[in-house]
Amino acid sequence: MKRLRVTRNGKIVARVKGQNHFNAKASGSKRTAKRRAINLSLTKRVRRRFLAGTAAA
Repeated sequence: MKRLRVTRNGKIVARVKGQNHFNAKASGSKRTAKRRAINLSLTKRVRRRFLAGTAAA
């Protein structure tokens, strides 16, 4: 639950993986892309199982 955030419109947003350390070697565009959040598309069944509060959204 801490890794995911539900927006006002009901979209589920998560952080990009692999952005904690060892980023100095990555290109600038890769590092910039890691700052953005990614959209998760989950089925209703998975959403109901793991994110009980967001099933209606």
